[in-house]
Amino acid sequence: MRPPDAGFADPRLARWYDFWDPDRSDLDVYAAIVAELGARRVVDIGCGTGSFAVRLAAAGVEVVGVDPAGASLDLARAKPYADRVTWLHGDATMLAGRHVAADLAVLTGNVAQVFVDDEDWAVTLDAVHDALAPGGWLVLETRRPEARAWQEWDGQSSAGTLPNGSSYSSQMRVTAVELPLVTFEVVTVIDGEQLRSESTLRFQARDEVEADLVRHGFEVEQVRDAPDRPGKELVFVARRAGLDTGSP
Repeated sequence: MRPPDAGFADPRLARWYDFWDPDRSDLDVYAAIVAELGARRVVDIGCGTGSFAVRLAAAGVEVVGVDPAGASLDLARAKPYADRVTWLHGDATMLAGRHVAADLAVLTGNVAQVFVDDEDWAVTLDAVHDALAPGGWLVLETRRPEARAWQEWDGQSSAGTLPNGSSYSSQMRVTAVELPLVTFEVVTVIDGEQLRSESTLRFQARDEVEADLVRHGFEVEQVRDAPDRPGKELVFVARRAGLDTGSP
């Protein structure tokens, strides 16, 4: 697995992630799916700073949060209800041997797109499959490649004052479009200190994602349009094959 991007792993950047992205209404979709499926044990793959994990924990759901960025997990562990979550530092293979038997695994926030290598994606899907109870669910989202989201990213910038009084500015630049991979960097300046974070995301077509899920032991029950970003993202609802539990 490749190391996490600096935006999540560098403490100088990770500490401000929630400040820069305070609107997590995108998680409402997943909270509704948890309720829809009646999931009481959830694995949050790529949990980041833990916003979704602690939200579920506050509602009485048993949660395992997994992320390779230690700086993000440090922030997650400091949030209310964090003591009700099992935090794992690493990738999905950390679930092996833990007998999680989850009802549901989620990859929110386009986490599924960070697996740019076929082998890494395959290992992740296998690890998630094994962490689910028979008939357990997997829900993930991906951006539609035909929407060409990266065209909106290039040149995006922001500036302001951080909660500690420091001034900041940031600018995003798309550096390579070699589909299905898109690479971009964000340069952030905080009180004169320049910090860089480079990211590469994989834009898979719907049929490719569905084929991968089936190949790794899942049945795709539904592919939904993301309600908060219609026409731009898809939400895949799949279950571990082998037990008929009915459709969502």
